[in-house]
Formats: sequence, C-alpha cells, structure tokens
Amino acid sequence: MAPVELRELKAQLQELLEKGFIRPSVSPWGAPVLFVKKKDGTLRLCIDYRQLNRHGRVIAYASRQLRSHEVNYPVHDLELAAVVFALKIWRHYLYGETFQIFTDHKSLRYLLSQRELSLRQRRWIELLKDYDCTIEYHPGKANVVADALSRKSYTSTAHIQAMRLPNLIQLRALNVQLTLEQDGALLATLKLRPMLLDRIRRVQDKDPALVRLIERARSDRDSDFELRDGTLWMGQRLCVPDVDDLRREILEEAHMAAYAMHPGSTKMYNTLKQHFWWPGMKKQVAEYVSRCMACRRVKI
Repeated sequence: MAPVELRELKAQLQELLEKGFIRPSVSPWGAPVLFVKKKDGTLRLCIDYRQLNRHGRVIAYASRQLRSHEVNYPVHDLELAAVVFALKIWRHYLYGETFQIFTDHKSLRYLLSQRELSLRQRRWIELLKDYDCTIEYHPGKANVVADALSRKSYTSTAHIQAMRLPNLIQLRALNVQLTLEQDGALLATLKLRPMLLDRIRRVQDKDPALVRLIERARSDRDSDFELRDGTLWMGQRLCVPDVDDLRREILEEAHMAAYAMHPGSTKMYNTLKQHFWWPGMKKQVAEYVSRCMACRRVKI
C-alpha cells in the first residue's frame, strides 16, 4: 500500500472509531503481530499464538430442517444423521485429521461395535470409517455451545431498550425522522436540511447545464423538469448544480455520516435518487464509493 493510501486509511479508520462503527479488537483469538527485519532486508511475520491454544472456541455453527422422510426416523438414527451431516459439511477441515465427536446420545459411543444394524446405519458407518475420530458422550444440559441457538431466551429486553436510547437521541440530532412500526421496528427517514436546500436554490443559476434545463422548463410544459418557486426540480428530485462542491458534500453525507454506515454504490444511489438529481449521478456515486478506503479494506 502506498504511503498516501496508508495515511488515508488511517484517517478513515480513526473517523470510524470516533463514530462508533468499529472498535479495537477484543477477540480471544487476537494475537500480537510483529514484523521483524531479517539480515537480507526482508521481513519475517511473527505471531505470539501461545495463549490461543489454552482455550477451545466455537468457530462454526450448522443446522438444517428435517426432510419429509427423516421425520419418522427413531431418535438414535436422528442423532447419527446429525453426526453424518456435520462430517459432510466440514469434511475439508476434518478429513485426514484426528478429532473427537461429542454427542448427548450415549448409545452412539457403542455404534461401531454393534452387530445388528440397518442398511441405513451400515451406510453411515462406512462414511465414519473414512475419518480418524472417536465418539464421546457429553450430557445435553452441559452442551450449551451446540444448543444455545435453538433454546428459548429468557433475557429481558429492558437493557436493550436502554442501550437504544442514546442512539435515538443522536439520530434526532441528525434530522432523521423516526417512525415506530406495529412490529416494534424503527423506520428512519432522512429529511432534507433547510440550509442545504437554500444553498442549492441560490446557486442553481450558476451551473450552465442547469440554466439550459431551467429555460427548457419555462418554454416546454411537457418537459421532465419544472420550476417551483424559482427552483428546478425533476419530479420530486431537487436538481443539484455543479457549484461549490455541493455534490461532493451530498455524497459524503450519504456515505460517511453517522446514520449512513458506508452503503454500497447501488444502495447509496437508490437512496439519493429519491431526493436529488444531476447529470451522471449514478456513475459519480459508483466512483465515490470505489475510492472509499474503508470500504475497500472491508472487501479485502
């Protein structure tokens, strides 16, 4: 990365930190990273990972609904089907490795030593033999990691409501109109600030392209453009002149403001086109988003 790009990235990351979009990592998987220069001038990447081996961490969850023919499976077969499902989707991690399978169905521990098995069970056991694994019993009440997502939560939402209050106050200060829906969701609508509207009105006649459109709106009633109180509109969209960096300010507000959260070019354009219009607006939005260093780093 070039020094100029690095400085721009640091500035944008600092801005995201101040606005609360990101925070310093506190991940238990985090490890100090250090680049050490070797004698030949190249760099060696050193990572202190000793602390990472002390604790097991969940790295993936998986689940699926039962198919119509699986609904009638006995419990024993359902538990075994879950094991087979996990082996198939994580084969690229497990094949060729030694690992343990923990289940809350105790009889699965003795599955490989049973003599009388159904054809379905024999087929699944053949798959198990491809892996270097052992099946261990783990009581269901202690298996909170695997079952946490499927258990009903009894946590009160009062603390969540309290956490939302400061955010709502900030949104109000940003001239965002909030509407409470019937399902409890909050709908945020950005209202055009009067100050920006007045600035656009005052300088529309300084943009030669908009001047031609103003003349057309006066002479042609069938034009897509119209004048309202001396201001040029395209339907419900305010025409923004290419004067005093107004377009750049609108793009920055729509992409970098606290309520915007760095949208993609399509979403940003769909939002802006409800309120504004100028020639080549879609292309300019795409170019602006493509130059955002924070967005580029996230995609990488």
